[in-house]
Amino acid sequence: KRVLEEIRWEVAQGTLHIRSHVDVCDPNLTALKALLEVREEVRDICNLQLVAFPQDGIMSFPNGRELLRKAMELGCDLVGGIPHFEWTRDMGVEDVHYAFELAKEFNRDIDCHCDETDDPLSRFTEVMAADTIQQGWQGRVTASHCTAMHSYDNAYAFKLIHLLALAQVNVIANPFDNVVLQGRFDTYPKRRGITRVKELLAGGVNVALGHDSIMDPWFPLGKGDMLAAAQLALYLCHMSGYDEMNDVLDLITTNAAKTLRIQDSYGIDEEKSADFLVLDAPSAFEALRLAPARLHVFKNGREVAYTTPGRSVLRRQTDEEGAEVTFRL
Repeated sequence: KRVLEEIRWEVAQGTLHIRSHVDVCDPNLTALKALLEVREEVRDICNLQLVAFPQDGIMSFPNGRELLRKAMELGCDLVGGIPHFEWTRDMGVEDVHYAFELAKEFNRDIDCHCDETDDPLSRFTEVMAADTIQQGWQGRVTASHCTAMHSYDNAYAFKLIHLLALAQVNVIANPFDNVVLQGRFDTYPKRRGITRVKELLAGGVNVALGHDSIMDPWFPLGKGDMLAAAQLALYLCHMSGYDEMNDVLDLITTNAAKTLRIQDSYGIDEEKSADFLVLDAPSAFEALRLAPARLHVFKNGREVAYTTPGRSVLRRQTDEEGAEVTFRL
């Protein structure tokens, strides 16, 4: 019930393609079985990809390997992992290797929570990139979070960025959770907590944004608004230049489509799915500034959601009827 309601929120705000990481460390796989049903139920309004996510580790959790394999057998779309959460460095490396083993066996893509920590010695993203090249999985692997990159020295960070570009590994930053969860052990100055988005883009890495948590223990707020996530990324990543703002919009549109591997059917063009939304804004700049109403949302040429914009009126003492406030110059 909660998942269906949250999907309704996202679709109403123009999100038609969702990738969700479902915890598969429950021996009964209760959440996964429920989400597999949801995936079928919502096909008319959105495409839902499910990642088998070993929240408590693959190697460090009892029967972790078997549960991850069972999740793939039940029908998960992608293999997940969490190498930095394993007990030792060696177990973390084994976590990555096993994710690739399953991905090749089931012919699935990979999306791992990777280096989601402030620890500058957490360096599993390089292992993912190396495995991607060695296993021939270029373009099919995503490293999510990668927040340790904000703690790496520049020499290592730029070596890693080159390796990620070479391996065609996608990176997903999650600004809401990243800024809330990271830097909590810092006094001052406090780290911003988000990976090096600008530098990754400049280095030729495909970067996208996620919303991540919504009203849960990691992030108690949120409503699934990707424009709000883009706004926050703009602030955190110092991407406030006019051209950079267009790049920020790419992070939740074309770059995200490439990450989801739907780029061939994505966009407004002949022979492509008529999936699009109409914003109450005259430009990309205004869309980011206002995060306005999604007036119309279409999937496969059918309107699946619409929003009637609110109206603000300012009433002065000398003006009984008042004047409309549009928040636009």
